[in-house]
Amino acid sequence: MTAPERPRRSVTSKALAVLGTFDATHSRRSLTEIAAVTGLPLSTAHRLIAELVAWDGLVRGADGRYEIGRRIWALGSLSAVARELRAIALPFMQDLSATTGENVHIAVLEGDRALYIDRISGRRAVPVVSKPGARLPLHATGVGKVLLAHADPELQAAVLDRLTRHTPLTIVEPRRLQRQLQQVVERGYATTHEEMTPGSSSLAVPVRDRTDRVVAALGLVTASTRRELNRLIPAVELAGRGISRMLGCTR
Repeated sequence: MTAPERPRRSVTSKALAVLGTFDATHSRRSLTEIAAVTGLPLSTAHRLIAELVAWDGLVRGADGRYEIGRRIWALGSLSAVARELRAIALPFMQDLSATTGENVHIAVLEGDRALYIDRISGRRAVPVVSKPGARLPLHATGVGKVLLAHADPELQAAVLDRLTRHTPLTIVEPRRLQRQLQQVVERGYATTHEEMTPGSSSLAVPVRDRTDRVVAALGLVTASTRRELNRLIPAVELAGRGISRMLGCTR
């Protein structure tokens, strides 16, 4: 008796298999890794990846490794969860920006990056890279530190193992950053000083859902020369609690 013939995989299933290789602990993959995980021939994986890159579903980094592109983010932002978060957060972000005159943004955890899903520009706004759809390092941004401080130990360990420098003041010493993350949990907010962009400092607080889980981080960016982060803490905390309450958090 001959073995039953295995059904052929469609092009769609193969492309979905490629995208499915990316997750919270594997946000960047090489061509050979993708081929190995999917079981696809190297030539087939290469062709599908090239098509996904052309479509902006994947992005190829300078080191040749791939990560999820903005087209996938745009589709994800249409989900009910993302729409609800943005709709709930927007009035609080607008009030915070109007009160402080600064850039205000909200981000969620995506892999080992902070994905910015919305931003309000203030009248005193400094140039920033936190545009909607941007995916920035967790260890060098205020919102990123909040998300990392409340992330699973496995993700924390992975991030601490490969800290990269973005400015002369970026913290790349694992023990020093780990101490900062502990402080973030204890005091309820995170700060940065020219760690992602020269001339800019940031302040961020967690946003929680009805289960008290941190689902996002609300952040504010100001010019480092203004040196007023401590004065802004109450306003940012108030906005963060307001969004959390709207999401059902009773804390």
